[in-house]
Amino acid sequence: MPRLPAPEFWARSGLVPDLLQPLAWAYAAVGAARQAWVHPWRAPVPVICVGNLVAGGAGKTPVAIALARRLRASGVALHLLSRGYGGSLAGPVAVDRARHDATQVGDEALFLAAAAPAWIARDRVAGAKAAVAAGAQCLLLDDGLQNPTLAKDLSLLVIDGAYGLGNGRVLPAGPLREPLRSGLARADAVVLMGEDRGGVMPLLGGKSVLRARLVPENAAAFAGRTVVAFAGIGRPAKFFATLEGGGARLAARHAFPDHHPYRAAELKRLFAEAEATHAVLVTTAKDAVRLPAEWRARVETLSVTAKFDDVAALDRLVERVGAS
Repeated sequence: MPRLPAPEFWARSGLVPDLLQPLAWAYAAVGAARQAWVHPWRAPVPVICVGNLVAGGAGKTPVAIALARRLRASGVALHLLSRGYGGSLAGPVAVDRARHDATQVGDEALFLAAAAPAWIARDRVAGAKAAVAAGAQCLLLDDGLQNPTLAKDLSLLVIDGAYGLGNGRVLPAGPLREPLRSGLARADAVVLMGEDRGGVMPLLGGKSVLRARLVPENAAAFAGRTVVAFAGIGRPAKFFATLEGGGARLAARHAFPDHHPYRAAELKRLFAEAEATHAVLVTTAKDAVRLPAEWRARVETLSVTAKFDDVAALDRLVERVGAS
């Protein structure tokens, strides 16, 4: 099932968050108990986790892909692990982009599999064991900072600088999956994506910070063109702004819930709108894997990649756990 859009009150304090605060305390308590009670399994190879605190898009998947590409380029047999959110298969399953679709393994897993061998498994330990048996020398966990079942050798906490931590409260009163303090305690470093417009830096307590940003790979392909843009990701506004920043003229923008499964009727309406405005239909690379096969050639894709300001600092962190 697709996720619902983030409520507006998650971005600010007010009556609704106050009323929901008792539920937030309960949610945090359950998470803390799980962290305390579960004894994690330690893999025989280094395990790197790229996670976040905020429900919704923070940029963790592009960070995971950038790190995976970097390690594989250095000769490391790295495999990616994903829960397979939105897919029907429980796993462990090695993702095959020629055989699987998003309804089976989820959109993130298909996206990850373009960069490195990828596995989906709701049981993270079972997924890790399957990947190691298949020859993985290093495991990179996309998401999973809040999952205590698999021991991590390096955990990177990704925070979107524009959104920050919202109102700073835990679900359902705010967007946080757990309190900031506990998340920071298990993170070895923070990856701050973009400018710190959310005022995050003073809250990090001296934690090591890597600065990174999302950079469009093919924005020039849309410069000067009229587009109808649509996206079902955590923060669709970021996608629209990236297109405009690259010189595209947006005739319309359509935001769908994160992981939205596109139906033919919706795509027909979008295509008709694009034809009526003499525009091209554009979406994100992550959305593209959720399109029905017959529609993929009719929709153009904007791809982005995560770029680190200080790659040497990232390499030093990775070297510490013997993953390079």
